[in-house]
Amino acid sequence: MILAATLAAALVVWFSLRYAWWRPAVDYRFPRILMYHMISQPRRGARFNGLRVSPHAFERQLRWFSRQGWHSWTVGELVSQAGKIPAKSFAITFDDGYADNLLQALPLLKKYRFKATLYLVVDRFDRDWSAQRKAHHDQGELRREPKLTDEQVRELLDSGCIELGSHGMTHANFDRLDSETVSRELAESRQALQRTFNVPVSSFAYPFGIYRPAHVELVMQAGYTSAVTTVEGIDNPDTWNPFQLCRVKISGKDNWLAFRMRIRGGRRGWK
Repeated sequence: MILAATLAAALVVWFSLRYAWWRPAVDYRFPRILMYHMISQPRRGARFNGLRVSPHAFERQLRWFSRQGWHSWTVGELVSQAGKIPAKSFAITFDDGYADNLLQALPLLKKYRFKATLYLVVDRFDRDWSAQRKAHHDQGELRREPKLTDEQVRELLDSGCIELGSHGMTHANFDRLDSETVSRELAESRQALQRTFNVPVSSFAYPFGIYRPAHVELVMQAGYTSAVTTVEGIDNPDTWNPFQLCRVKISGKDNWLAFRMRIRGGRRGWK
């Protein structure tokens, strides 16, 4: 009897810490900026399954937003209309530029009439940028992941659902670069994307979410009007810094309750 009660209490504590159901919801007048990478099936034994949200899960998420009356925006629209957007607004973002963003995500975005911002790496082929973050991430998993071709990017842009942003020339780790090199990554990637796709590029995503205060100024100098981070949270548009926007991480390892808790409070657990 005592053992059963102890186990039950431990389960309650574990559940409460894992999902933080007790944390008050962040005001629904504050828009949620969602961070995705791939829309694809998880792979057995793969290191980066957290980046892979299955098409089934992605559709369930979009269906829920649609049925709950949420309003879809691009990041550029959120920033330009801050303070004027309605409650229950959200923006979908895709980092890096994986081919499944077209093959799997776009049909679902069209189905539910939602928008997204694609943060594209210019030099994205045959690169395993994860090793730039952690040296032991050298198995080549992300290098082998199919990336969007320029023609596929144009198809995304022609759909009217997608805003194009920059994720740098090479998905570099800014912590390892001097200021001059960071400036080149910022300016040259924006110029290359605008030249290649003939669309304005005004938003940036910090590679790996790594940046220093000086880099924020460099982003502004390069001509961007906003930048997203990997800091988990939900910002108040009346007071946010448009060059350090928090995002809600959507993980392929999350169940439905975890997803709902992230939308509710910006994070899944107590941390």
